[in-house]
Amino acid sequence: MTDRGASALRTSRTEFRVGPSALRWRGGRLEIDVDEMSSLPLVSRVRGRITVTPDAVTEVEAPLLPDGTHVWRPFAPSATIDVDLNRGWQWSGHGYFDANFGTRALEQDFRYWTWGRFPTGDGATCFYDAERRDGTHLELGVRFGGDGTAEVIDPPPRTRFNRTLWAVRRETRADPGYRPKQVKAMLDAPFYSRSAIRTRIDGEETVGVHEALDLDRFASPLIKPMLAVRVPRRRGWTFRD
Repeated sequence: MTDRGASALRTSRTEFRVGPSALRWRGGRLEIDVDEMSSLPLVSRVRGRITVTPDAVTEVEAPLLPDGTHVWRPFAPSATIDVDLNRGWQWSGHGYFDANFGTRALEQDFRYWTWGRFPTGDGATCFYDAERRDGTHLELGVRFGGDGTAEVIDPPPRTRFNRTLWAVRRETRADPGYRPKQVKAMLDAPFYSRSAIRTRIDGEETVGVHEALDLDRFASPLIKPMLAVRVPRRRGWTFRD
């Protein structure tokens, strides 16, 4: 949650540290130690640990561009998550673990994308749709089993639903005639939305995490400086050990 310089970074085969926070792979689990300050308007200390235990780890790496400059890596589409943070935030539930990697800025190659991950049957189904700068489109659907197996599927129709409070366009995949609906807002920004969405896939209603990203807006010189308000920058960090 804080941008820091190179002096604040340490990596090893099993650990990634940035300043006082760290991600650590131990005993088949991902341990995330958090020691940060929250952003405006409620600035306060956030400390504790988040533990993600995958049902299985996949071997899927999906290129978002043919040249591989952007890659989606769904490590664990189904997992158990345990949260133990200060301020009374302790709970356990269903979660997932994925990441994006790239060698170019997102706004250089994409105009807009949506992503969704929905629990289904014994695993999860993910949809990745993107409008590329070169005019081509990415339309990816993957069904994951609880054992980590993966199968590329023909996704159901792309279906629009209500825009966000910042009027970011949103769409996801749904059975013909079904209209997806937001059931919980998570993050609403001028260029980005994350929320829990109810949709229907192959006749099964499911609630999953959905995001929409407008990279034309993100690239705007009027909007990008807002990141400095939400993500503070700190220089001069040094490790004590």
